[in-house]
Amino acid sequence: MAETTPNHTQCVSGWAARDSSGEVTPFVFMRRENGADDVTIKVLYCGMCHTDLHYIRNDWGITIYPVVPGHEITGIITKVGGNVSNFKVGDRVGVGCLAASCLKCDLCKNSEENYCEQLQFTYNGIFWDGSITYGGYSKMLVADKRYVVHVPENLPLDKAAPLLCAGITVFGPMKQHNMLQAGKKLGVVGLGGLGHIAIKFAKAFGLHVTVISTSPSKEKEAKERLGADNFIVSTDPKQMKANVRSLDYIIDTVSAVHSLGPILELLKIKGTLAIVGAPDKPMELPSFPLIFGKRTVSGSIIGSIKETQEMLDLCGKYNITCEIELVTPDYINKALDRLAKNDVRYRFVLDVASESKL
Repeated sequence: MAETTPNHTQCVSGWAARDSSGEVTPFVFMRRENGADDVTIKVLYCGMCHTDLHYIRNDWGITIYPVVPGHEITGIITKVGGNVSNFKVGDRVGVGCLAASCLKCDLCKNSEENYCEQLQFTYNGIFWDGSITYGGYSKMLVADKRYVVHVPENLPLDKAAPLLCAGITVFGPMKQHNMLQAGKKLGVVGLGGLGHIAIKFAKAFGLHVTVISTSPSKEKEAKERLGADNFIVSTDPKQMKANVRSLDYIIDTVSAVHSLGPILELLKIKGTLAIVGAPDKPMELPSFPLIFGKRTVSGSIIGSIKETQEMLDLCGKYNITCEIELVTPDYINKALDRLAKNDVRYRFVLDVASESKL
């Protein structure tokens, strides 16, 4: 990555976890001054992603404490660097998972920087100047212009925030596998932060949507609130058998360990299963449903900045936003506890600008 001279001169207040206990408390830290290629953002809202919970509790064993989570950030630009021409003070913007990449490899040059080997994340990463990156659970953020996107004027910043991770995570594979075709049949495994956005994208483009869930209680909401056309209880063998070879595509958003075999059986011949959930243990992938169905299993992580801007523009066009529960900073730990139990419909969003304190 490019090298710059460390210049940490701005004091910022935020919220951080200091150890794997998972408790988040107020934290004052330093951010660099706005550089020539940077924009400074007053953070207004930040979505609370399940990934935040993993990092806070060090579930993956890679957390750098103290960690300031948050990579679903929306706010207003308050300052721009001398080399910045595509943003101005007052712009409504968003920052997702990406903070830096090498900018030199073929992936970076082809707008696939989200797969760069030197990719660094918005928090728990290492920025170009060697500093640890801190996320959106804070009042202000300095971001490189190349990793910032415009938020359409018609989208509320609170309901748009989760699009910066949950939205692009499902949009990426939907675009890659040409899923957004009217009349095609899409299955969505898991009705949570990612799943509900996948449904909204699919319905906006005229797809037939089937939700696949372990929770029968979610059927009414999936159909009446989100517009799903069909609902399968994945633990019901009769329902699963009745829907064999019925779907063109499936997006699996579940972060818990589960077998992929029964899900693959729901795909038509040559169907595609896109995995975007991140269980912490390997999932069972039997060979027979693959080879007898000529099916494809694919993985995907977030999306490039170009794709993210494209997604947001489409959200503006079709008025797609996230279903959220807005919370103040004094509720962070309760929200995280509820998030661990999947007790949220469908995304907590932190009201960073709130005067509420822990």
